[in-house]
Amino acid sequence: MYYEMDDFLETADSSTLKLIARTRELTREYYFSDYEDAEKRTAILKELLGGIGDNVEIDTPFHCDHGNNIFLGNDVIIGINCTFVDNAEIRIGNRVLIASNVQFYTSSHSVLSQERLVPDWKEKGTTFFRTYARPIEIKDNAWIGGGSIILPGVTVGENSVIGAGSVVTRSVPANSVAVGNPCRVIRTLEEEIQA
Repeated sequence: MYYEMDDFLETADSSTLKLIARTRELTREYYFSDYEDAEKRTAILKELLGGIGDNVEIDTPFHCDHGNNIFLGNDVIIGINCTFVDNAEIRIGNRVLIASNVQFYTSSHSVLSQERLVPDWKEKGTTFFRTYARPIEIKDNAWIGGGSIILPGVTVGENSVIGAGSVVTRSVPANSVAVGNPCRVIRTLEEEIQA
């Protein structure tokens, strides 16, 4: 795939690095907070995230880059050791289950080295590589199985289930069960939902 220069984002400018440093402080504070102190934990998440609904539980450890690009609906569970690389928005709907060790990657790099690598990067005061980012969305009532990896630009449709260990490279339609590497739809739930 060919990318225009506008598709790439700066990942090492001073404001981004400050944001990442603050995010690391907040995730560390969240990790060491008393699990039973719901008020403090919620306050940390409200400062960390772009938006958070009611009845949200994020287990620890929880990892993210920016935090402010993550938007969670109501009734969301995020299991142990999940990673959200949120260079672009990650939107999670209502009543979503995300099992342990799930990884969301909004950013990636071109497979073509001439697009990925920056010549004379030191003189330009940047990193030696280019990064692009595309949003991820998980619609209402979805369930993401343990150890799954969700890649840039993916939408998981309403009521859909992603099987454990899947690598989701393309969007999954609503009312589907999808599994594998690469993840593929193996079952449609529409008739069962209507029954």
